[in-house]
Amino acid sequence: FRAIGDDWAELTLPYAEHLVAYPGDDGAPGIIASGAIFSLMDSVGGMAVIAKSKRMVRQATLDLRIDYLRPAEPGKTVIGRAEVTRLTRAVAFVKGIAHDGDAADPVALMTACYMFTAGAKS
Repeated sequence: FRAIGDDWAELTLPYAEHLVAYPGDDGAPGIIASGAIFSLMDSVGGMAVIAKSKRMVRQATLDLRIDYLRPAEPGKTVIGRAEVTRLTRAVAFVKGIAHDGDAADPVALMTACYMFTAGAKS
C-alpha cells in the first residue's frame, strides 16, 4: 500500500527475485515479469473502485487491458496508480499507470472495467 484518495489508489510492487522473468547477467538484477505488473494493476484498480464507492464492494474484473511500454528498471520498485473515471450502478471504469519512479515515463498503461457482484451502488 502506498496511498489512497477519493477516487484513486496507489500500490507498490517492491523488486523481488521471485518476480523476475528475465534474470540479469552476472548476478545483476533482472526484469520483473509482466504478469506481476498485471496483478499489481488489477489490484490497484479494485482498490480505486473501493475508494470511489466509499465502502467495501464485491467486484469482479470484467475487462482489463495493459499496454506495456517498456520493462521496469531492474532492481526498482514498481508503483501502480489507478483512478476511477466513471462509476455506474453496475460497473466502474478505471484507468491507471505503472511506473518505476517517474510517472512521466510509465512502464505500462491500464484501462479496466469492474463489475459489482453484490450490493451494487444504487
